[in-house]
Amino acid sequence: MAQPRVEFHSGLVEPLHYACRLLRKAWRQGVRAAVTAPQPTLVALDHELWTFENEEFVPHRRVPGGAAPDDRLVLTPIWLCDGEVPVGGPKVLVNLGAPAPPEPGRFERIIELVALDADQRREARARWRDYESRGLVIEHHDRGTAG
Repeated sequence: MAQPRVEFHSGLVEPLHYACRLLRKAWRQGVRAAVTAPQPTLVALDHELWTFENEEFVPHRRVPGGAAPDDRLVLTPIWLCDGEVPVGGPKVLVNLGAPAPPEPGRFERIIELVALDADQRREARARWRDYESRGLVIEHHDRGTAG
């Protein structure tokens, strides 16, 4: 199995809005994506995906930790995962501050979104070191003041 492409998008002023735009782009291109994040961030992202643009909705579904994919979930393009992404889930992972996946090789692409917050940057650096220790190649995109 090929190693995943790992990207860090850092310097995000509004990481939830950035995530919404990224997930909308993925959905429009027919790409299925899973999102991992701390519980409060997932709740906020769930809300934002309904409201970040007038007259627009990005189809998504909350996925409880340890859930087995059912027929409805498999058809849903964006999964908001409380915990690990279920086996058989999307091959693109967007991470908004959750720990690095224990098996990154399950994904084709991992996108780490990093806010300006000092604690979040410190945690992101730890994930970066984790990916490096696994021999994964990392691309960095400094988004400066992107939201």
